Amino acid sequence: MKTLKHWRFTHSDDHHVELTVDDAHTLCLWVLEPGLFRVAVKRRGAYALKRTWSIAPENDVPWEGRARDSLAGFSLPGFTLEETPERLTISSERLRVTVHQPLWLEWHYRDDEGRWQFLTSDRPTSAYLLNAHGDGVAHYQRREKDDRYYGLGEKAGDLERTGRRFEMRNLDAMGYNAASTDPLYKHIPFTITRREQVSFGLFYDNLSSCWLDLGNEIDNYHQPYRRWQAEAGDIDYYLFVGPRVLDVTKAFVRLTGKTLFGPKWSLGYSGSTMHYTDAPDAQDQLMNFIRLCDEQAIPCDSFQLSSGYTSINNKRYVFNWNYDKVPQPTAMSAAFHDAGLKLAANIKPCLLQDHPRYQEVAQQGLFIRDSETDAPERSSFWDDEGSHLDFTNPATVAWWQNGVTTQLLEMGIDSTWNDNNEYEVWDGEARCHGFGEPVAIKHIRPVMPLLMMRASMEAQQRFAPEKRPYLISRSGCAGMQRYVQTWSGDNRTSWQTLRYNIRMGLGMSLSGLYNVGHDVGGFSGDKPDAELFVRWVQNGVMHPRFTIHSWNDDHTVNEPWMYPAATPAIRSAIALRYRLLPYLYTLLWQAHADDEPMLRPTFLDHEHDAQTFRECDEFMLGRDLLVASVVEPGARTRTLWLPANDHGWYDFHTGSWYAGGQQVTLDAPLERLPLLVRAGAGLPLSERIRHVDAQRDDTRELKLFPVPGNGQASGLVFEDDGESWGYQDGNALWVNWQMRCTAEAIHLTFATTGDYRPAWASMSVTLPPGETRRLVINGDDTDRWVR
Repeated sequence: MKTLKHWRFTHSDDHHVELTVDDAHTLCLWVLEPGLFRVAVKRRGAYALKRTWSIAPENDVPWEGRARDSLAGFSLPGFTLEETPERLTISSERLRVTVHQPLWLEWHYRDDEGRWQFLTSDRPTSAYLLNAHGDGVAHYQRREKDDRYYGLGEKAGDLERTGRRFEMRNLDAMGYNAASTDPLYKHIPFTITRREQVSFGLFYDNLSSCWLDLGNEIDNYHQPYRRWQAEAGDIDYYLFVGPRVLDVTKAFVRLTGKTLFGPKWSLGYSGSTMHYTDAPDAQDQLMNFIRLCDEQAIPCDSFQLSSGYTSINNKRYVFNWNYDKVPQPTAMSAAFHDAGLKLAANIKPCLLQDHPRYQEVAQQGLFIRDSETDAPERSSFWDDEGSHLDFTNPATVAWWQNGVTTQLLEMGIDSTWNDNNEYEVWDGEARCHGFGEPVAIKHIRPVMPLLMMRASMEAQQRFAPEKRPYLISRSGCAGMQRYVQTWSGDNRTSWQTLRYNIRMGLGMSLSGLYNVGHDVGGFSGDKPDAELFVRWVQNGVMHPRFTIHSWNDDHTVNEPWMYPAATPAIRSAIALRYRLLPYLYTLLWQAHADDEPMLRPTFLDHEHDAQTFRECDEFMLGRDLLVASVVEPGARTRTLWLPANDHGWYDFHTGSWYAGGQQVTLDAPLERLPLLVRAGAGLPLSERIRHVDAQRDDTRELKLFPVPGNGQASGLVFEDDGESWGYQDGNALWVNWQMRCTAEAIHLTFATTGDYRPAWASMSVTLPPGETRRLVINGDDTDRWVR
């Protein structure tokens, strides 16, 4: 590739600056927010791809994508411009960039005292590279010795990415190694760089396959550097500064779109296995799941139909019911609904070459096209070859939505599971419709799953407009949080996977994917032994998505009751999940409304405590609940670091108090997951329920963990009917509480807004054992607050 070197200033307006580089290319620099700038290079004055689907700072993007240079949704604060023969400096109130000659950029931020401090810079030698005779672009930045890198979405290994190299190329990584396999399913070229005093985000809005090197590569001719390189497309990146890692993560979500606020039942236990739908008596197996949940007293809210329900001779054919396996789909759906369970059905965006409707779809021109002929492109898919649907063609979207409606929703299916949507079309020049402007698949591969899930979502919305949609997708790119819940794909059963899936989920959460989880028990490999299964369930119930799912190599099936001796421990863990459901639902609301991560590494709220940056196996659920999952066989104690905070931590189970900033060892019998709660927190809890039902959920407890001694705290409880859009018009209940603690009393004050009235008419307040201070609620001595 050829290095871009010499530039001259050619144009500026109220929002951006343009430079001409090497008399051929255009470098544009926008000031979008005080702490958010954008840099893009137009090869010979034009973009390789004119649209973006990831950038959504206000509403969702149009189907055909957002115009790349659109300024909609940004505050556009303006800037100052200083020019000399060798440099150009653009400054907002918080961020400053200097363009040096030859071309490299240097960034500074303004600290709390108003002084400009160094933030980062490009590598002064060969910072920007373009392939002079085709595709390929690269960007190099300097790597500072104290940089710590996080982000990149769904990646294996440690949460800190420093010193490693990664590839973004969506693959169906069946049975991956959670400590080392790369690449995986998702495309999120976003990094967080953390330093002692500041953090910043760097997002490359490029949808072609790419590589990010964060210190693995060394070259004697250059200072230490980091590299982003893409096989095609444009150099187009957003750089934004924040005091903390949390600020950077939240800014990234505001840049790429709000988290979908799904129905409450999506937080319940969701059963799934390929074993049932692959069986010749699939409907009987599925109906038996309902019976066993009731018989074993296992709470459950939904079941996910794996693709076996579409099979013909063991191959999968989307929108094709196998009526030999499932003779009465509507009756089966009704039985699940009568039991309080919803159904999600697996759908795939590739039609095998012998699909009953393949020729019909081909004749309508709904497939991605071969690069050399006008025939449908064919790729390997599920032990055969097939053609991928082209979701940049409105006619394809209409065909797909008709299939979702007539073959699923009208059959009583409640939601869609958008699967196997990595679009492994390796003819990079294969042609897509591009909404009337043909484009090669290499430029937009991760957009296809994004548009697939959007097509499914809109079909669901049209079918049931009064209900908030729930969808699942395995693959996608930045912005997929606007549509779906996701998970870490087809993991492999092992203790190592349990440990590293935790870090994988935290990496996704730092990268804007808040509603995530894992296949509990492991998807592939032999079945987990009883101890591993119990520990995996205990960990899984503390993730936003909780699904036990499997396709075990030994032809077994992961079920809550698979080990009778361990079933009580499994039942207890799932019961704890349902007891915490009001807390989880409040977190989902805050993820949607306030861009707050649900899963949080311990350092996210405790950056002042250097120990929290060490790799560990614990995490925060919200900012209040510290989850210390047991990830080693035979362990019956759990040693962990309690992050330093102002008021310490309580053991959730015993009520014992511990000071923060120390290592502790807790009992961890097989029947119990170690949990700690931040002092000053209040967890909203429900009584044992079998599934989400707003009318039957008629008790509520606020389990309070008061500040020892003097101090103040506050919190929120969110309630609504769990499925409608009523909250948009105030038909929800926001319960804000304030707590003031003294040596003699705990003063609790409640205030509510919203019109919704839940089935519970009062909230009981409980305190840890041994707490002797008087409880005063809204000025009265009581243990119950009546709304």
